Amino acid sequence: MPTSSPAPAPPLSTLDTACPQMRLLVEHVTSKWGLLVLLGLAGRTLRWSELKREIAGVSEKMLIQTLQTLEADGLVHREARPVVPPHVEYSLTPAGEEAAALLEPLARWAQGRVGGATS
Repeated sequence: MPTSSPAPAPPLSTLDTACPQMRLLVEHVTSKWGLLVLLGLAGRTLRWSELKREIAGVSEKMLIQTLQTLEADGLVHREARPVVPPHVEYSLTPAGEEAAALLEPLARWAQGRVGGATS
């Protein structure tokens, strides 16, 4: 029984590679921290401190910058709760959930390529 190979990717010529907005969005979602933030928020809402604990190695500065960038891209929703003490919750927009679903296989592939190391 022959094994099926993955369908060939569409030619690059079908993408508008000259579009700076498309290139910038791809850069944001495939950056190290962008990918991990999207996957960390997939299907759930987290406070900033919870998300920071989820993403090993991210600095406060990089987490703040990444969340701001992804929010500006329309992928992350930020909600400030009017409680005492105040706190902020982050979740994905529908576009963010779609991006996370597309990125998860890439992250799993990468983890498999390095032998599943978690340290």
